[in-house]
Amino acid sequence: MHHLLKACAAAVLLLWSCNITADNRNGRWEVVTNSDHTVTLLCNGDTLLSRAASTARLDGRTVSSQSYRKQQVRTRRTQDPLGKALEIRIRHTDRALPQMEISYRLYDHGRFVTVQSTLSDKKGVSTNGLTPVAAEKQSLRPGGTARALFIPFDNDCWIRYASHPLGFGRLTSYEATALYDNDTRRGWVFGSVDHDHWKSAVRLTSEDDRITGIVCEAGAADSLTRDVKEHGALYGRRVSSPRFLIGCFADWREGLECYGEANAAIAPPRHWEHAMPVGWNSWGALQFRLNYENASEVADYLRDRLQGNSFHTADNTLYVGLDSGWNAMSEEQLSAFTARCRANGQQAGIYWTPFTDWGCNSRQKMDHAEQYTFGDAYLYAHGQPQKLDGAYALDPTHPAVEQRMKYFSELFRRTGFTYVKMDFMTHGAMEADKWHNPEIRSGIEGYNYGMALLEKYFGDMYINLSISPVFPAHYANSRRIACDAWNKIKDTEYTLNATSYGWWQDRIYNYNDADHIVLREASEGENRARITSGIITGIYICGDDFSSGGPAESKSRAEKFLTNPRVNAAATGEAFRPVEGDGIRSEDQFVSRPRDGVTYYAIFNYSDKETRRTIDPRRLGLDPAAEYDFEELWSGEHLTLRRPAEISIPGKDVRFYAIPVSYTHLRAHE
Repeated sequence: MHHLLKACAAAVLLLWSCNITADNRNGRWEVVTNSDHTVTLLCNGDTLLSRAASTARLDGRTVSSQSYRKQQVRTRRTQDPLGKALEIRIRHTDRALPQMEISYRLYDHGRFVTVQSTLSDKKGVSTNGLTPVAAEKQSLRPGGTARALFIPFDNDCWIRYASHPLGFGRLTSYEATALYDNDTRRGWVFGSVDHDHWKSAVRLTSEDDRITGIVCEAGAADSLTRDVKEHGALYGRRVSSPRFLIGCFADWREGLECYGEANAAIAPPRHWEHAMPVGWNSWGALQFRLNYENASEVADYLRDRLQGNSFHTADNTLYVGLDSGWNAMSEEQLSAFTARCRANGQQAGIYWTPFTDWGCNSRQKMDHAEQYTFGDAYLYAHGQPQKLDGAYALDPTHPAVEQRMKYFSELFRRTGFTYVKMDFMTHGAMEADKWHNPEIRSGIEGYNYGMALLEKYFGDMYINLSISPVFPAHYANSRRIACDAWNKIKDTEYTLNATSYGWWQDRIYNYNDADHIVLREASEGENRARITSGIITGIYICGDDFSSGGPAESKSRAEKFLTNPRVNAAATGEAFRPVEGDGIRSEDQFVSRPRDGVTYYAIFNYSDKETRRTIDPRRLGLDPAAEYDFEELWSGEHLTLRRPAEISIPGKDVRFYAIPVSYTHLRAHE
């Protein structure tokens, strides 16, 4: 798929062909334009969307494509970052309404189509909602074990992904969703691929074993986007929705990966030329007890006990991160700390929250922008400051926010930090009464503005997002895949809930982040499970107190479990796929793509009691006729597998296998 999605420098526009009853086909995709001003979309001859209208919110009312008097269809060949395509444009006109145009692009590679709607009027048009697909009379049956995926807008408030069996009534998934049959894995993906102006959602309705409605909407704003105000209204002579990808796939997991790659083709991931980060973060244990002395002791401990024992990056360094509380240190201490890290062969990391006021005092002068009070820079909704997670939201377009960015970036650079964890970013994406910059008209526009400033001032540093929206993604190197996670099996399960259904986000970021791995006050099985959850998700960051006053147990566990070279070899930053997609809360089996002749496979037990599970080679993508040697990486035990076999997993533990595979076996199974 990477080859199909290479960006093109410019679109190639050929002559339009005007058509009222066109046979609008390209490969396995076909668009049928109906006389009632709806569209039917077919894939391989099967109806995916039946009589889908398009709608827009105008002056508090909803206008549909079916409200228009005239319809004209034109086709052309074109090319964009997603590939070469046949474009079908359906223009709806009416003297009393702005022109509505729906554009479907049917790509030559055949994996998906895109659809986008545009309103235009020479006098200008304002809308806070565009819905290029409103297919509300469907009868789509994905299969006998059908599921619909809920994807959250962000990772705040311990929100969870969910795989829903059909019959759920109504479901809103943010930016994207997948519909699939778990047994066959056949599925469909719907999702927005532009994230400059709109928050988007896919709204589904379902009865019994059917999907009865599919709505792809730009203009989503509700409690799960952390908004108390409706989506901002965009204005111009032309206002367009994001493009929505609609794809049909033999394997829904490939579909979500393809969706990620499509987003990355349009907005490529932030450049990173070094190895995947491995290291430590102070919030795991030290938190506000952090000071120069204990941070320095941790850096030395890492150097002496872990760094030379396989716990390091592929380019032989470690990232040692100071989280919230670092501001108790002087500038001289910060400089001394980073110098110590460099002497240890390490890189120093730090923490900041650019879009928050934790004091919640509107009259307080802003630190490092003293000509303003915090109240000058709040994002107001209905005339009131907006509070989330205990902090008021700041307007990313206010000059005070940029002034503080300039100050802190210069401080971090001057004192020697190369890695910054940016937290509570969703505050900057909230809808508001207005923004300081009058050209900004929506929360995501404001967020893009602020993130572009971050790139301007922190562009030479590694950026790791913590609490943040999934999209836009191209301003950061990595992002926490879920909310905070610590040491217990519940933390492993919570993290893996997000990896289960959001693993594909390593296509839009360089890496996912499973949060700091904490070992204290947990069983050894929980330690193994938590470390494995980090390795199969993305960057590999521990978090215990390794200072001289830290618990001896934390250090002994770290030296036992963080220095397993066979386990650590699996930590490449590439997220593992789920094996299944029908978990009640999370999936418990994950598999990697083959790397250097090895496939890795992890199976977790989130319960307190031992369980027995069957390993099916076919579900792992292996040749069921071949014989495999499964090496369990934590114990060193070997299992020979010729056919589906049962294994035992202790309570609150994991089995983590390396499976040598040959190209011949993989090709035979394909």
